[in-house]
Amino acid sequence: MDKIKNNPAISGIMYAITSCFIFSIMNVLVKAAASSIPSNEIVFFRSIIGTVMILFFMKKEKVPFSKTGIPMLALRGCCGALYMIFYFYTIANMPLLDAIVLINTSPIFSILLSRLFLKEKNPRSVYVIMPIVLIGAMLTIKPFGYSTFSAVAFLGILAALFSGAAGICIRYLGQRHHTYEIIFYFMVTAAIVSIPLMWNEFVVPNPKEWFYLTCIGVISLLAQVFLTKAFTHENAVVVEVVRYIGIAFNAFWGFVFWMEIPDVFSVIGTVVIVGGCIAMTKMKSKKISEKIL
Repeated sequence: MDKIKNNPAISGIMYAITSCFIFSIMNVLVKAAASSIPSNEIVFFRSIIGTVMILFFMKKEKVPFSKTGIPMLALRGCCGALYMIFYFYTIANMPLLDAIVLINTSPIFSILLSRLFLKEKNPRSVYVIMPIVLIGAMLTIKPFGYSTFSAVAFLGILAALFSGAAGICIRYLGQRHHTYEIIFYFMVTAAIVSIPLMWNEFVVPNPKEWFYLTCIGVISLLAQVFLTKAFTHENAVVVEVVRYIGIAFNAFWGFVFWMEIPDVFSVIGTVVIVGGCIAMTKMKSKKISEKIL
């Protein structure tokens, strides 16, 4: 246990896996709520609840607001807000597994952006494992049989783009700002951006819908904390690749709640994804150990 805590690479990957699991629960709640509540309204309530909670945590731990780096914090907030808006809309209007796989194309954008803006030199092991994980994702979604590519699917890809951009911003900000402050800007920006989008379609939630919205707000903030910690502990590309394990979690929930039974390709894809993530973790940890020695 101490080895994990003292190893930034392993800690970052464990944070990423934990956030994936919690986010998968949130996805189920979002899809359930979206049957009667517009997705932009869900974004608004998630953001408002998250803002209140993060302010409480900041006050409790006496985390101050920074006087510098505001433009980058605002940029992270905008990227995160657009990601969440497209993300929730895609989940609400597509089969859960298909939506998640589209959104999880974000490592492609993360690679380009991290190299372009952060000048990160990624370990060779990442480039060896990444194609394997991508193959696993392809097996899971079976793209050659995917005939419902539409505006909704395009929004899923846009969500992936802004997810990758937000991850790069977090990687940069994590060296200078507290995790809670980074999340605060994300929540506030998302709340502001979602207001005009939901204005003409607002629905007054009933007790059941309030329950969904509250759970989404609380659970998603918890997942966001783990995800932000993952990006501040590990290379952005590594975190993005590890997040592919979320596909397996969502496939499980799809079976439990919607009786979506994965075929043999989905099963093989899941095994490849998990195996690739484990192999990548070992390679990364070994490289860090060699540097220390």
